[in-house]
Amino acid sequence: MNPFTFVSARDVPAALAQLGEGTLFIAGGTNLIDLMKVNVLRPARLVDINGLGLDAIERTSDGGLRLGALTRNAATAYHPLVREHYPLLASAILAGASGQIRNMASNGGNLLQRTRCCYFYDTATPCNKREPGAGCSAIGGLARQHAILGASAHCIATHPSDMCVALAALEATVQVASARGERAIPFADFHRLPGDRPDIDTTLAQDELIIALTLPPADGFRGHSVYLKLRERLSYAFALVSVAAALDLDGGIIRGARLVLGGVAHKPWRDPAAEALLVGQPASDASFARSADALLQGAVPQGAGEGCNAFKIPLARRAIVRALAVATAGTVTNLGDDGR
Repeated sequence: MNPFTFVSARDVPAALAQLGEGTLFIAGGTNLIDLMKVNVLRPARLVDINGLGLDAIERTSDGGLRLGALTRNAATAYHPLVREHYPLLASAILAGASGQIRNMASNGGNLLQRTRCCYFYDTATPCNKREPGAGCSAIGGLARQHAILGASAHCIATHPSDMCVALAALEATVQVASARGERAIPFADFHRLPGDRPDIDTTLAQDELIIALTLPPADGFRGHSVYLKLRERLSYAFALVSVAAALDLDGGIIRGARLVLGGVAHKPWRDPAAEALLVGQPASDASFARSADALLQGAVPQGAGEGCNAFKIPLARRAIVRALAVATAGTVTNLGDDGR
C-alpha cells in the first residue's frame, strides 16, 4: 500500500474543499481499502467523511423516504420505515456481503463500489477499467461472472451491488452536492454502461459528494415484491444473476411492474419496455416468460470454453419467471419476525 495523507472533515463544505488531484472520500472503506491493498487505487489523500452527519433516515413531504448517504447498510435494512414500506430494499441489502461488512458499509459507498472482476483486481493483467487502452483480459478468457448485457468491446465487467438492483426497481434518486450547489440524479442515469470508457462507472462528477438517496412513495408495489439472488454459495458471494421484482396487482391482473436484473451488466439492468409487456396482462407464467424474453433481448455470452457464461441467459430467464411468480403471491423477505 502506498503512503497517503489522512484528514477528517466536519461538514459537507469542508469535505468538498479538500477535493483535489489524488483525493478520495472514505466512509466505511469496505471496498476502497481492499483496492488500496492490492494497488488498484493509490490515493495521495483520504478524506474521512464520517463526521458529516449524513446518517438520518426520515420521511419526505410526499410520503417517500430519504436515506442518508452515511447510514450504514445494516441500519438501513433494519429501519422500521424501510422494513414496512420498502421490504424489497431491505431484502436486497441483507442478501449482500456479510453482517460485519453491512455494519460498516455506507449507503453512498454501496453505489460507488467497483466491479469484482478478477482481472480488475490483478494488476499483472491488462484491464481497460484500471488503465484505459490496456485491453480487457476477460474478453475471451474466464468470464463466468461477467456480463451478458450492455457489454462493449472494451469491458465485460458487472456491477456487484445487490442494494443498487433494488434501488433501480424502486426508482430512487441520488442527491449530490458540490461547491456549485446540489443536484438530483435519477437512479437510472447514475451508473454507466462501459462503452469506450469503462474506467468511468457513474455520472457523478469528480467534485461531487453523495449526500442522500430519496425513494418515492411505495404505492401499490410493496405488497408484491421479492429480491431473488442466485449465487455460487449461500454465504457472502456475489450474484451470478439477481432479480428485483415488484408488481401492482388488481386481482389477478397486473397494473404495474418493476423488473431489474443484477449480476448481468455494468449497471442494474432495467428495460421499461419489458415491464410494459406485463401491464394489463394476467399474472401468469406465460406473461412472465414474454417479459423475461424482452428483458434479455440482445444478451450475448462471454468467455471461452468452460469459462463461458452462456448459462447465465437461461438462468436469468428462469429467475425472472420465478421472481415474478413469487411476487404475485405476496412480498417475500429475508427478515425474521424479530427483524434480524
